[in-house]
Amino acid sequence: MASVASAHQLLKLALFISLLHFSSAARNLAAESEQSGQPLLFQYHNGPLLTGKISINLIWYGNFKPSQRAIVSDFITSLSSSNPTTPPPPPQQQQQQPSVATWWKSIENYYHLVSSKSKKSSSLSLHLGSQIVDDKYSLGKSLSNQQIVKLASKGGQENAINVVLTSSDITVDGFCSSSCGRHGSSTTPASIRGRSYNKFAYIWVGNSETQCPGQCAWPFHQPIYGPQTAPLVAPNNDVGVDGIVINLASLLAGTVTNPFGNGYYQGPKEAPLEAASACTGIYAKGAYPGYAGDLLVDPMTGASYNAHGSNGRKYLLPALFDPSTSTCSPLV
Repeated sequence: MASVASAHQLLKLALFISLLHFSSAARNLAAESEQSGQPLLFQYHNGPLLTGKISINLIWYGNFKPSQRAIVSDFITSLSSSNPTTPPPPPQQQQQQPSVATWWKSIENYYHLVSSKSKKSSSLSLHLGSQIVDDKYSLGKSLSNQQIVKLASKGGQENAINVVLTSSDITVDGFCSSSCGRHGSSTTPASIRGRSYNKFAYIWVGNSETQCPGQCAWPFHQPIYGPQTAPLVAPNNDVGVDGIVINLASLLAGTVTNPFGNGYYQGPKEAPLEAASACTGIYAKGAYPGYAGDLLVDPMTGASYNAHGSNGRKYLLPALFDPSTSTCSPLV
């Protein structure tokens, strides 16, 4: 009986170590940087970044409430301070500061560096595209990576990022055991502007509320291991979906700056540290392992956040790695 319990503990420990891969790798790199006196070597590998007007298409798989879909769609809408084709909103409707749009604007640092190398200007503009709801579980409740790509291909594949979001009752290969989500690219047959195929970027994020909130929705849930600080109150009162936003934000930053595996990243191509994953666990100044940082707190709800969004929303967003200073730069 003791041996069974011991094996169970070892399995849980292995799972935790796997889930902390990016966080520990980022901290190891930081430690190496301090010891050597050299900044983190966050390299550009000469591949394309996503540019132009990009639509974010959302594919909802499983059981999501309309209120949950609104939290995520409002986050996507918040990424741009205004639509370039329309006048800016009146002051009372503009995002308060610090804002989601300000957080996203720091991604421009990557584009400025690429432009300085190539002598060609490039820019990026994101907007909310189509939304597809599959609440009939067309592929079942246990999905493979190939099925995630199949779902992602349902969205538009030109000038787009297709985001697959799976509900809390869906299991996905690697979910909780090695990742909270992932991004990648795929090619599908197409006839667009004379090309025989079309390469598109996609993201998958799962709702961890009932499966592994301690790993994928921290700091809104008590962690399984590590410093046992009290969980924070989620700004939209939904631990699972507020966790989705954190992971989606991180993966969006990685997708646009390293869409096809040859953009900006640090470390091995197979397990890269990207714009946000290089700063895992940092949400505000003063952060350290087990502490998200000195966040803003809503006096009415007690919720912790660091960014204002559309429709009065508040969100918690990860720090982004600034390639011009080689440091993690939180919003607050």
